[in-house]
Amino acid sequence: MTAPIVLVPGLGLGPESYAPTCKHLQAQYEVVALPGYGMKAGRDDDLHIEALAERLVQQVKERSVLVGHSASCEIVVEATLQHPELVAALVLIAPSGDLTASSWPRMTGRWLRSALWSPPTLIPTLTKQYRRTGVTSITRAIEAARSYDLAAAASKLAAGSADGSRPTVPTVVIRSAHDKLAPALWTQQLADLTGGEAWTLPTGSHLPVLTNGRELAAFILRAAAVAGDG
Repeated sequence: MTAPIVLVPGLGLGPESYAPTCKHLQAQYEVVALPGYGMKAGRDDDLHIEALAERLVQQVKERSVLVGHSASCEIVVEATLQHPELVAALVLIAPSGDLTASSWPRMTGRWLRSALWSPPTLIPTLTKQYRRTGVTSITRAIEAARSYDLAAAASKLAAGSADGSRPTVPTVVIRSAHDKLAPALWTQQLADLTGGEAWTLPTGSHLPVLTNGRELAAFILRAAAVAGDG
């Protein structure tokens, strides 16, 4: 039996960002859009990670594998802290959340260096998705996400597993070779904190959901199969 899969788009992106991955998922899955992450945020929407995590779990109908991309990795980890009974496994794709690189200049520099490795053919779909989310929503979401300490959240997950207060959640952390927003040392740190696995894809940058769909689907399906067997 395979656990169901819930995917959350990255910041500013739409549900269609997972299309190249989902077409290879031979399992039950759902893409959940959230304000700033697949949908335009309303004026009164709280875009802090804790609030978005609560909105996410309200849409998780059964124990599932939660998949995040970039800043939405913070949302799925926080959702696991809030409601561990709903999470069978975590797949963190190109996770942001490193507070040592959370200033606007450092984030912008890393983003630009990563963007150099993204194929120009992605520009039309990215433009469509970012325009739909809106500059204001994206800026608000970035401001909220950059203050969230993902390493500390991962440590809480591990501590809860160690003392028995919450179940162990198998975690897979995946990055691409040219991703400067999610460098190898950072993704390995997250894997070590959670007792999980860290993998680097040989191609791609910060958007493997669009460029490395087949490879990501294989990791997600493996996590879902292991979680289902457990």
